[in-house]
Amino acid sequence: MNADFKKIINSIQTKQYAPVYLIDGEEPYYLDILTHAFEHNILPPAERDFNLTILYGKDSEWADVVNACRRFPMFAEKQVVILKDAAQLKGFNDLAGYLEKPSPTTIFLIENRFKKADGRSKVIKFAKEKGFYFTSDKIRDDHMPNWIQNYGTEIGFEIGEREAQVLATYLGNDLQKIVNEIGKVRINVPDEKALTGAMIQKYIGISREYNIFEFPEALTSGDHDKLYRMLAYFVANPKSSPMPLVIGSFYTHFNRLYQANFLIGKPEKDALAALGTYPSKLKEIMGTARNWPLPRVEYCLMLIGKYSTMAVGIKNIADDRELLKEMIGKMVG
Repeated sequence: MNADFKKIINSIQTKQYAPVYLIDGEEPYYLDILTHAFEHNILPPAERDFNLTILYGKDSEWADVVNACRRFPMFAEKQVVILKDAAQLKGFNDLAGYLEKPSPTTIFLIENRFKKADGRSKVIKFAKEKGFYFTSDKIRDDHMPNWIQNYGTEIGFEIGEREAQVLATYLGNDLQKIVNEIGKVRINVPDEKALTGAMIQKYIGISREYNIFEFPEALTSGDHDKLYRMLAYFVANPKSSPMPLVIGSFYTHFNRLYQANFLIGKPEKDALAALGTYPSKLKEIMGTARNWPLPRVEYCLMLIGKYSTMAVGIKNIADDRELLKEMIGKMVG
């Protein structure tokens, strides 16, 4: 979780309010959490009718916003003014005059949704000097599994590495959607402490049998019936498994087996640290590594590199389905 986000949450929880808060960025999830907190967690319900003002950039002039901030609270020590969609406010930069000398009795939140404010502007300068500034950036796709696992830790619901990868692959990087889907599972199984593949399949609708993270495991486990059943499914449903995702799944799996080959015979704690996994998964990985010696793993990694370049059209005219069948055939053979 971003340190600036934590500072703002702590400011609200400890009632150590600043006169100005500016939040912006392309990821709405954290902006929604903060805006909700300003609306509901600062003023008691009895004071909100008189001392909570919500303005929208497209419907307001900068002078309207400043006038709202300059007025005194009624029957209370503080008032809250929230400017939503500030990017659409005409004269946004003119707010700098107020931010330079903000009212001590006003808690002013500027929400600049879906874009960053101009970092060179005096609005940003004074927001940082007088209060707090937070940018909510989109989470990169390759960081999503880690984000999902951290979120699980925050809410007391263990989410394993594989389950996090499945959610990230099939739900994308829409944080609110992911949170909603995990919440759906917890409503249905409130006493469970960890997310399982069966829960994902039952309550979210993502098939465990046909997810790309099971695919390389079916190959290295020697379960050829499952492997060819999955291959047939992915060939028939290419949109459910774009070749780059399949390649990424195979690379992650074989790269881990490559590392595991050097850890055979090492203490469990060293292997756990090196592979960044948990004990039950470690046992599975090391068991597979013993059956897949280093030369065979290196050969598969070489094939993955080759087909990765072919998948983006380098020295290749075949479609993804043909590439997938060819790559699996060479790995099995």
